[in-house]
Amino acid sequence: MTEKLPRVDAKKVIGVLNKLGFKLVRQSGSHKIFKDSEGKRVTLPYHSKKILHPKLLKTILRDVGISVEEFKKLL
Repeated sequence: MTEKLPRVDAKKVIGVLNKLGFKLVRQSGSHKIFKDSEGKRVTLPYHSKKILHPKLLKTILRDVGISVEEFKKLL
């Protein structure tokens, strides 16, 4: 059974992305686009204090290449 995803807002995800070496490269409306040194790209919808949908968080974790357990440790 897979581990349950934490309920987090965009600010917490940005903090984890920064710890993983992702930098904000541009913003298009309410979407922030981050890239790391390898060229991996992550698009994050930014709405302050709004909880991200679990499916969206799962997609972000897949794009970054980390597991739910690793994500929880970095929070």
